[in-house]
Amino acid sequence: MNTSNTFISDISKKEFPMVEKVSGKTIRNPILALVQKDFPDFNEDKFLAISELNLYREKYISNYLSVEIGELSNLETKVIGSLKEDVSLVNTVEDEIGVRTFGQIVADRVATFGGSWKFIILFGIFIVLWILANIYILMNKGFDPYPFILLNLILSCLAALQAPVIMMSQNRQEEKDRERAKKDYMINLKSELEIRMLHEKLDHLIMHQQEELIEIQKVQIEMMNDILTRISK
Repeated sequence: MNTSNTFISDISKKEFPMVEKVSGKTIRNPILALVQKDFPDFNEDKFLAISELNLYREKYISNYLSVEIGELSNLETKVIGSLKEDVSLVNTVEDEIGVRTFGQIVADRVATFGGSWKFIILFGIFIVLWILANIYILMNKGFDPYPFILLNLILSCLAALQAPVIMMSQNRQEEKDRERAKKDYMINLKSELEIRMLHEKLDHLIMHQQEELIEIQKVQIEMMNDILTRISK
């Protein structure tokens, strides 16, 4: 039976001592929201017991810890996924042979051979043998006597043909370099954007944690004050 020393809780409809009576006006908003989630009719004008309020305080702290663990797990998953994407993007920067025409293959081989010491040594030996053969073996009366007009013609034709072939190969290499530069730019841009997003996530997480920790500290202080009040009484 309800007397002056007891009251009826508006959420459980149970009878409690008057010293445990707590008004809805004194309950913090996050905890009040939890109470109203279970009891929509509860408002600031109603009352509940300290023991019931402590249950919702513990529930609030428990929910906070669960949410934080979930957020950290999600952040870890996103970082791992981002790293995997980075690997797949970097792999595309590796040199690719691609489809080449017959002319491009010939141009690449000519440029590779023409720009090597092997070509210089072999061509130098050829010129020396040509000169010695015409001077000493044919006694300068052969098919190309001094001043070696035929040899100069061969060298001029070789230079005239070799130069554009090497330029074709260089143009292809420049295209590959431009494509590689574009891919490098894409990687650098992606890395910069991900670093910015990571900083924003960390800043948001830190601010969110600070606000929630302050709220939890206030709830804990209230619980301690309630305990001290009950002890003193």
